[in-house]
Amino acid sequence: MTTQFHRSDEDLIGDYTEGDHAALRLLIERYHDPLIAFLIRMMGTRSEAEDVFQDTFLQIHQSLDSFDQTRRFKPWLFTIAANKGRDALRKRKRRHTVSLSAPIDHDGGELVDLLDIDVPEVGVEIEREEQSAMVQKALDELTPRLREILLLAYFQKMSYAQVAEIFGIPIGTVKSRLHAAVAKFAQKWQEQLDAKNRESENRSAGESG
Repeated sequence: MTTQFHRSDEDLIGDYTEGDHAALRLLIERYHDPLIAFLIRMMGTRSEAEDVFQDTFLQIHQSLDSFDQTRRFKPWLFTIAANKGRDALRKRKRRHTVSLSAPIDHDGGELVDLLDIDVPEVGVEIEREEQSAMVQKALDELTPRLREILLLAYFQKMSYAQVAEIFGIPIGTVKSRLHAAVAKFAQKWQEQLDAKNRESENRSAGESG
């Protein structure tokens, strides 16, 4: 059976369960970049992200026979990936910061896009590299669940309904958690800006004195 790149995820799953092994390879290729990008930010390193990616598709392979093809594949995939990632983080027993240097999927935005969402204006000159470090620090201070919601909503551009399906919570809860995550991010970002402003003012006072 010949698989076509324009076939839907669900059609490919049907092809695979009917014996077309190329269909699963096509799904892996289709989701490699966006899923790796998500897992790098969740795990902190590419090597760990690759390990979780492999575990995720192993689980997909083992569970496809029970997959309800009336459901969408992508939320199910990210649900498994997030669960595998949490398991790996628990085993590691320490939390890594989220990597901001990893490439993002071609259809997504950059993490600094969060600065456009109810985040105070930058009052001081910030270099791109320093800005990324500040975003990383603010993001790392979120709880894992709030961070995951931000990553799914802003990196993967998932809808409220898709995020709700992944976490098994109502859409209203997704909205409230996302609002809380952005508000927390804005708070931590502003704290860093205030500290940077004070540092700049102190430096200027010292130079003028």
